[in-house]
Formats: sequence, C-alpha cells, structure tokens
Amino acid sequence: MAGNTQMNENERGIFSLLHGITGMLIATVLLLSILGGLTYFAIDVQQRESTNFYKINQDLNGLKMNSSENHKQYELVGK
Repeated sequence: MAGNTQMNENERGIFSLLHGITGMLIATVLLLSILGGLTYFAIDVQQRESTNFYKINQDLNGLKMNSSENHKQYELVGK
C-alpha cells in the first residue's frame, strides 16, 4: 500500500540495517581511497615537474596570446 508507514515483520531485522550500514561504509571507503590515490598522483606529478625547467628560445614578442604555435618557442632544460 502506498503511504503505509507500518513495517512488516519481514522488513525488520539486523540484516536490513547491516546491509545499509555496510553499503555506506563500502562507498565511503571507496570514495576516500579514490581521493587518496588521486592526491598521491597529483603530488607525484607536481614534484616531478617542479624540477623540469624550460627556457624561451626567442624574445617574448614572439609569443602570441592563445596560439597553438607557442610550444615551439620554449625548450626543456631540466632533467
């Protein structure tokens, strides 16, 4: 019946409560592990690229705003 707030005997029990709590804990652990993994990889990339220096081959007047040709103007020096 729609709108019936009374619980039936087969709806009660520890397993229905445990299933909800277990699912919530699994989802929480999964999301926190994904967050931890992405944070670890982000820090790793940041540390590697912080020592990867570059120099500009020409003067700054050769650079154009929002141009795909700007990658030709610099050269990697680090590592």
